[in-house]
Amino acid sequence: MRALIVFIALALASCATTARYDAAGDVHALLVAIRDNDRASFERHIDRPALRRQIEGRLVRETRASAVSDGLKSLGIALAQPAAEFASAALIQPRVFRLAAENYGYTPDQPIPGRVAIAGALRYSGDRQVCATRKKDGPCLLTFEELGGTWRLTGFEGELSDLRAALSSQK
Repeated sequence: MRALIVFIALALASCATTARYDAAGDVHALLVAIRDNDRASFERHIDRPALRRQIEGRLVRETRASAVSDGLKSLGIALAQPAAEFASAALIQPRVFRLAAENYGYTPDQPIPGRVAIAGALRYSGDRQVCATRKKDGPCLLTFEELGGTWRLTGFEGELSDLRAALSSQK
């Protein structure tokens, strides 16, 4: 029985390692697209509708948690969808992600880590999802999901202000 448990644990760990390594190739391609401002490749490696839905959900949660009147909360919730449309068009662009990365100290002259290094920085979270964290045991900041054979960015849990600051710094 013990051997069966060890075998199952090793098989599951192997699946997680394979998924992380597989995802790392597409994460690397996304990083190159961001560095090179390659919009076509960037779009192939993101799930824009998922990111837009996530922005809308965050706007609704923040509105509900705000200390404003119910009328203003209702208005904020009603405006969340068009605001998310606008924000996703303005913020989900390779140049904005590049500027946000530069705010964290990653500059275009630095080499992009290879697939093995990226795989080591990803955490498998099940359901064909991996996430990137700033620290080894830290919270997920970027979530990638395998969709149609390509790992795509589907979630951004970092501060939206990081992207807004990057966008405003280029003006």
